[in-house]
Amino acid sequence: MLTIGLTGGIGSGKSAAASCFRALGINVVDADWAARVVVQPGQPALAKIAEHFGADVLLENGELDRAKLRGLVFDNANERSWLEGLLHPLIREEILRALAASQSAYAILESPLLIESGQYKLVDRICVVDLPEEQQVARAGARDRSDAEQIRKIMAAQLPRQQRLEKADDVLDNSGDLASLEAQVEALHQLYLQLVEENY
Repeated sequence: MLTIGLTGGIGSGKSAAASCFRALGINVVDADWAARVVVQPGQPALAKIAEHFGADVLLENGELDRAKLRGLVFDNANERSWLEGLLHPLIREEILRALAASQSAYAILESPLLIESGQYKLVDRICVVDLPEEQQVARAGARDRSDAEQIRKIMAAQLPRQQRLEKADDVLDNSGDLASLEAQVEALHQLYLQLVEENY
């Protein structure tokens, strides 16, 4: 099955683009959803995380305290790579399971770290949702109520915009309004259906 990797930096509008594809009847597998599944209470990965970082990374109900864990790994490259080494293979398995169950004409893997995590190897084409960095900071700040400094740190941990664009087969320019994004998604949808017809 044709699989499209949908990615973009924080605040780029990946989720809005994914919603547009869903509205067209396309199955979207969200890598963030897979990342949440593998650290649910009772999963081996959560026990390993608590063992490594201490019980402080768990909430009272036994779930992962994502904000605390994010704080521990964002400024520490070694800790981040330990965590990625544990989680990425598990997330990959979960994604593959969900993609295999897909029933639509083609499938989309929505992932903020598609390129950085190696998940791009699971897809046939890469579609990047893009907008100027200042707009990214403003939108992410409005959505998460985070300060600009925190958002820029997250952006610095992600692939630089230019490198992401160089990897793209398709680009959705999300610097405009939702109607503009919807029209671009519709055009790509037609292209993808044509590719399915020709090759799959």
